Amino acid sequence: MLNGLWLGFFLVAAVSALAQWLVGGNPGIFAAMVESIFAMAKLSVEVMVLLFGTLTLWLGFLKIAEKAGIVEWLAKVLGPLFARLMPEVPPGHPALGLITMNFAANGLGLDNAATPIGLKAMRALQELNPSSTTASNAQILFLVLNASSLTLLPVTIFMYRAQQGAADPTMVFLPILLATSVSTVVGLLSVAVMQRLRLWDPVVLAYLIPGALLLGGFMAFLGTLSAAALASLSSILGNLTLFGVIILFLVIGALRRVQVYEAFIEGAKEGFDVAKGLLPYLVAMLVAVGVLRASGALEMALDGIRHLVTWMGLDTRFVEGLPTALVKPFSGSAARAMLIETMQTHGVDSFPALVAATIQGSTETTFYVLAVYFGAVGIQRVRHAVGCALLAELCGVIAAIFVCYWFFA
Repeated sequence: MLNGLWLGFFLVAAVSALAQWLVGGNPGIFAAMVESIFAMAKLSVEVMVLLFGTLTLWLGFLKIAEKAGIVEWLAKVLGPLFARLMPEVPPGHPALGLITMNFAANGLGLDNAATPIGLKAMRALQELNPSSTTASNAQILFLVLNASSLTLLPVTIFMYRAQQGAADPTMVFLPILLATSVSTVVGLLSVAVMQRLRLWDPVVLAYLIPGALLLGGFMAFLGTLSAAALASLSSILGNLTLFGVIILFLVIGALRRVQVYEAFIEGAKEGFDVAKGLLPYLVAMLVAVGVLRASGALEMALDGIRHLVTWMGLDTRFVEGLPTALVKPFSGSAARAMLIETMQTHGVDSFPALVAATIQGSTETTFYVLAVYFGAVGIQRVRHAVGCALLAELCGVIAAIFVCYWFFA
């Protein structure tokens, strides 16, 4: 899948460049493409330096939380809910703890760190699966919720914005939180319909109703604020939450007699191992996206979408942020490259860049997650997993666009 996508970027760029040279009389297009190749290779290294620090930092703190029993406590808290949503998973099974850790990593925006944990969870669920080739209900629910990308603290998005010079990297905190909530709710409801889950069960309602009331009340409060106040509140909450999580992990770790420094170093080493393998992928995708943009092919595709949106009588400012959404279902690295390229082209705090950042933080690489997670356990029949995951992702993209107009337009 990634092989075809990456090769397709270069082939489309080549055809577009030839057309601009032979039809448009622009021989300088090839010089622009070559220049873009080296510029994006350089940018990859610059982004990677900060990515090393970010993943190392947050996996260090996540290890403290794990040793302090925070993750285990979350597993116990969520146990009654999962017992209703995943009735085939026995109470106390290791899969529940791994699923919780995966959601914690995703919630902190550590998408690359969440993948290894998610693979362990999928293998644990496979041990309970009576079929070696057909996805179980529990595996499908886990994958769809994973693909809906519930991100409570989008650390890596903040990092990308900081690296590109954003005055306030956390400004997209609330938009991402609202958009990712929509995608997760849609993912859960779609699976519940397909699997006939009893969401009206008193235990399930005890979890869902307070969350829904809290989110609804919060959105009602946000509706009373101006755009400037919304942006300011998003910044305050983003920074406060970020630092608050760090202090919470450290204090609970110290109270539980965890050697917090040693635990941090242990987790940081894992973060370093995760990060060091990302540079080749980042270089590959950023170079491919840079060539695609320099060839004019990406702009032509966006022009087509822009004309359609104009014909529908809608505002077109969000269109420049759509490349991230278009490739996100297939590849996280490609979407990351599109996000960075959009920031480079339009400015890190431009409306298209804010839309792209919100989309990146509120959706997931559906086809990639399906291929990796199910492929790791030999699942061939995925049943309704694809449809539910894509529906959640589509709703997340639409919500991201609407929320960005609400906050930033």
